[in-house]
Amino acid sequence: MKFIVSSSALLKQLSAINGVVTTNPVVPILENFLFEISDGLLTITASDLQTSMMTEINVEAKEDGNIAVPARILIETLKNLPEQPVTFSIDHDTYAVEISSDNGRYRLAGENATDFPKIPTVNNATLVDMSTEVLSSAVANTIFATSSDELRPAMTGVYINLSSTNTTFVATDGHRLVRYRRVDIASPDSTSLIIPRKALNLLKSTLPSENVPVSVEFNQSNAYFKFENIKMICRLIDERFPDYENVIPTENPNTMNINRQELLSSLKRIAIYANKTTHQVRLKLTGSELLISAEDLDFSNEANERLSCDHDGEDIEIGFNAKFLVEMLNNLSCKEVTLKFSAPNRAGLILPSEQDENEDILMLVMPVMLNNYV
Repeated sequence: MKFIVSSSALLKQLSAINGVVTTNPVVPILENFLFEISDGLLTITASDLQTSMMTEINVEAKEDGNIAVPARILIETLKNLPEQPVTFSIDHDTYAVEISSDNGRYRLAGENATDFPKIPTVNNATLVDMSTEVLSSAVANTIFATSSDELRPAMTGVYINLSSTNTTFVATDGHRLVRYRRVDIASPDSTSLIIPRKALNLLKSTLPSENVPVSVEFNQSNAYFKFENIKMICRLIDERFPDYENVIPTENPNTMNINRQELLSSLKRIAIYANKTTHQVRLKLTGSELLISAEDLDFSNEANERLSCDHDGEDIEIGFNAKFLVEMLNNLSCKEVTLKFSAPNRAGLILPSEQDENEDILMLVMPVMLNNYV
């Protein structure tokens, strides 16, 4: 089998799906890309058993065939080649792959394509269409709040609940929670699923910058994403997601409106002086003034700043993990944010002061007790 392809065009397609390939996979052949040629179309597949990605590129080929090619060495070779046509020659008896270019010839050991795991198909699926802009926004606004605790697998992914009126994306690690709701995405069949963090990270890095349609299909075990010439299939997390609605406090008599960038910059400075274990900062609301402070008793470090704000409610002092607040505020793009509190031992809410008519963002962060410095 022989085919000719542009080195830079092939590298671009391989780079788009290379994130799936792991260094020490359970099955050694997963260190390879699966190449399959049919009628001059090269389909490339990468998989780690849980997630699989496929892309397509036109090549010059006179015959059909398949081969598994080592991913790392192929990527490195193409990265260091100038743009030019390269010829792949495959010996199906020895599975040897020879790459010929203007610079020279490179020989690497391929593997039998039939040993590559079969990619699952999504049958009896629910279909939802959305744009890359909406999907990337939903992923960016939730993925940072997922848990890395493998003992609670449901929280290591993003929960998606589809209804006839909206679609809700939720992520939590037990210390913070993000609920991102879109009213411009709906499904006649109410259903829910949990997509693993790795699959969403791959999506986030692969989605094109221009706004194109994305087709999303899913059943009880797998989700299937398709946009442009890229397809991704991932296995869903088969666990029950926590009842997140019960965690969100409904009575929040203390409300504060403040410039997001000013608050974010202040928190970044004050966090430098916080305890390195708790990362605790204090927010003290008195009238229309917010006092942000932190101290590390172990090293006698302390800092405080005052900001003006619009405050409605009683004076209150509450402690939070500065890292969580900074990350949440960083993921918002609004000019002003609204913070809502009920009590020093209850969760605080962060919302954009003005929201897009199609989206509703709510972020929740649990307090750090004010006497906890160790």
